[in-house]
Amino acid sequence: MIPFLDLGAAYRELRTEIDAAIHRVLDSGWYILGPEVEAFEADWAAYCEADHAVGVANGLDALILALRALDIGPGDEVIVPSNTYIATWLAVTAVGARPVPVEPDPATHNIEPARIAAAISPATRAILPVHLYGQPADLDPILALARQHGLAVIEDAAQAHGARYKGRRIGAHGDVVCWSFYPGKNLGALGDGGAVTTNRADLADRIRVLRNYGSRVKYVNEVQGVNSRLDPIQAAVLRAKLPHLDAWTDRRRAIAAAYAKGLRDTGLILPHLPDWAEPAWHLYVLRAPDRDGLQKRLTDAGVGTLIHYPIPPHMQAAYADLGLAPDALPLARDLAGEVLSLPMGPQLPLADAARVIDAVRAAA
Repeated sequence: MIPFLDLGAAYRELRTEIDAAIHRVLDSGWYILGPEVEAFEADWAAYCEADHAVGVANGLDALILALRALDIGPGDEVIVPSNTYIATWLAVTAVGARPVPVEPDPATHNIEPARIAAAISPATRAILPVHLYGQPADLDPILALARQHGLAVIEDAAQAHGARYKGRRIGAHGDVVCWSFYPGKNLGALGDGGAVTTNRADLADRIRVLRNYGSRVKYVNEVQGVNSRLDPIQAAVLRAKLPHLDAWTDRRRAIAAAYAKGLRDTGLILPHLPDWAEPAWHLYVLRAPDRDGLQKRLTDAGVGTLIHYPIPPHMQAAYADLGLAPDALPLARDLAGEVLSLPMGPQLPLADAARVIDAVRAAA
């Protein structure tokens, strides 16, 4: 069986560095925030070409705290992709605002900038693009619209560690960029973790206060904050992995290139790569009219696959209150019925990628 993703292999590759990092924290006796988290924040900000990074408990909290730092709440609207993981929408409703979905570009599956203008209303406060699958969203027209209408831009970069847009790393194009270090991400912890990066010192400061009970001095609470702090053990693990991230991204790109070459005449719709994008290849997602049949045949052939994502947010029971019928957002609905993610990860041998190609060609 070729697994969709082998997390154990990532640990085994860096066992010595990861074990040493964990023991460093255990020996320090400092288990909440402190030097290890501060060191990772500095490293991550530098990697993302941003002025500031703030570690938080997970990617969803990163989005929620970014929205709160911008004073977005009840009565406000936030433009979101219709085609995304539900966490993007959950963050908006968690602060009491309303998600306003915009359909994707069918080629990239990312939010279509040309459709955003029609969704802007007097209540709109922010645009929240997602760099889906590790493919950068087209940021320049989004940022231009935001400046024209006085809106904030909050980037969901949970899948885009190391990606570049027009030569510049994802990390500080918008007002604030939100990251997840869930174990399966390109830079993954051994549990939950998250961060924000930004060039705005005011937002970084507000998020630092909000993540720690609304306090910067112990027992002095300036605002009603939460407990959402990146764990020092996870910060140490991320510091051990970060120097390897670019090499791992190169491995992902080699696998993606092999897939593109080996599957180009199968009749399947393969990922589209704009000339301004350098994806992180978190996922390699193709489209197939008979997706479910293809997935079953690949499973039978010993190839693990996943569907990202089988039910779009507007069709989830969690958002029934928005009153959106399935065909209200037909592109998101149709993608959910056709997308299939092939095995992808830096520890996937190219020989196994070749086996995946053979299996897909036979199954397609």
